[in-house]
Amino acid sequence: MFWESVLIALEGLKANKLRSILTMLGIIIGVGAVIAMVSIGLGVREKVQNSIAGLGSNLLIVTPGATSPTGVRLAAGSSTTLTNKDAQAIAREIAGVSMVAPSVSRQYQIVYGNKNWITNVQGTTPEFLAVRNFTVETGTFFTNQDVDTRARVAVLGKTVAENLFGDISPVGQTIRINKAPFRVIGVLQAKGQSASGADQDDLIVIPLTTAQERMLGITYLHSISVQAASPEVINQVQEDITTLLRTRHRLGPNVPDDLQCATWRPLWPPPRKPPGQSRCY
Repeated sequence: MFWESVLIALEGLKANKLRSILTMLGIIIGVGAVIAMVSIGLGVREKVQNSIAGLGSNLLIVTPGATSPTGVRLAAGSSTTLTNKDAQAIAREIAGVSMVAPSVSRQYQIVYGNKNWITNVQGTTPEFLAVRNFTVETGTFFTNQDVDTRARVAVLGKTVAENLFGDISPVGQTIRINKAPFRVIGVLQAKGQSASGADQDDLIVIPLTTAQERMLGITYLHSISVQAASPEVINQVQEDITTLLRTRHRLGPNVPDDLQCATWRPLWPPPRKPPGQSRCY
């Protein structure tokens, strides 16, 4: 019976060759399209996951953000309420926090010899490396002593190093940031572009106090990067940060938050809440 069915099927194919060929072609194209779509989807997922991982593991970003009397929230960083003591309090008082890196930043013109480059200069602490998932490729990163002494030392992102120095090793060389001399002590390993297309290697990192006092003339912070101990505690840490800073900033029950606290979540597998950036106000 089985072989008889096979023979009947083969005879049908011979009798309708064109229809059979078109049917097979349709199946092949359909299967190929499905495979291509799945492959593209997996590739996009991997790229986004790697980009998010590149930002830092279990990362929360705290920025000052005041609300105007009309109820309109001002741009993040437009307020000056976030301080070094706030960062220290987060590290000291909130359970589930593994590391904290306060920071300030501004774009400057960087000069080496007859070459110049405009980039973002980030003033921060040694914890920045681990919190933001950076590694040093050559040389070293600055220390807490460099922060305490407002040392004029700099660590270059790969893009900056290549544009200013080419094939020459930057370590030990002197660059000028806004006309002030800085000694290059290290170069960061390349991270590539973020999911938004931004070049994560186009930056220079210097000690926090050097940036605050020598460059910007400020005592407040532009942001605080917080690394939670695990994904399971991120939501609680986020709530605790808001509560702590509201208390420290002496905000009454009916006064809106003067900060923004954002967390980056992986897009796959789908979380219960909408993916992407969430904020606590």
